[in-house]
Amino acid sequence: MARRFLPQITRRAVLSGPAALGALATIGARAATPLAAPRPHAPFRFAFVTDAHIEPELNAAAGTRMCFRRVAHETADFVIQGGDHVFDALGVNHDRAQSLMDLYTMTEQVIGKKVHHTIGNHDLYGIYTKSGATPGDLQYGKAYYRDHFGPTYYSFDHKGVHFITLDSIGVTADRSYEGRIDADQIAWLTRDLERQPAGTPIIVTSHIPLVTGFACYSGVLEKPTPHNNLSVVNAAEIVHLLRGYNVLAVLQGHTHVNEVVTCFGIPFITGGAVSGNWWKGVHLGTPEGYTMVSVADNRVTTEYRTYGFRSVDPHDT
Repeated sequence: MARRFLPQITRRAVLSGPAALGALATIGARAATPLAAPRPHAPFRFAFVTDAHIEPELNAAAGTRMCFRRVAHETADFVIQGGDHVFDALGVNHDRAQSLMDLYTMTEQVIGKKVHHTIGNHDLYGIYTKSGATPGDLQYGKAYYRDHFGPTYYSFDHKGVHFITLDSIGVTADRSYEGRIDADQIAWLTRDLERQPAGTPIIVTSHIPLVTGFACYSGVLEKPTPHNNLSVVNAAEIVHLLRGYNVLAVLQGHTHVNEVVTCFGIPFITGGAVSGNWWKGVHLGTPEGYTMVSVADNRVTTEYRTYGFRSVDPHDT
């Protein structure tokens, strides 16, 4: 039987860095628009699986298959994949990138349920110069993801709940990436939200977290990087949009921890990774696993479940 874990870490209204905190403080100072009465919806369950990081090494393919077989037996209407399907398309040649995607898509078939995909940073091909790729190459960047899974951001409806999947990967001029929702996508998101009947329950998915306390306890602030690839740099703008609607939850991946942060009444739920510590055991207290999500009465509840994988090199970072 799968082991069940309550959220490992809970923080309220925490973002990384003074600039992010200042941005949210500015939002908090604005008068909030009164929300419409929540619209009723049918109850259902789905699985949130994220950060599989599949590769031929480290027994990762067998581990991913084990996880997906467990998910196949869950009572769930569908699955949301939270990004980072493969490890890694950013810095490898095209043959390696294609073989990784072939391995992933073959393995995912064991789920036997509808899967809605989210783009992760490792799902971009050739962005790093060490890949030998150029921007004009076939499947460069996000084309690699789109060719296999379709649009990088989109929405759909299920049993009276509106789902929004965001593309949180911003490609930078120096051929790297940061967490960012670009202007075109924000315009699309604004229109998509405005089209919903008042009180419609909404669930959002973003690979890179919009709101997280990860920087406060992980030690990443001691290791500065050229770009903020830990969280979405313009998250304050997105949070401001979302807080005017009946958002039940925002599902996130990327950090490989099981964490819940409540901000302006919205739970930002980061799911632990299928791959745990990148197929090397437990990561900051969160083992390899996936999240079961129950939606009922305009409320989301989650259970984090492990699936029995044993790493070839187990340790907890």
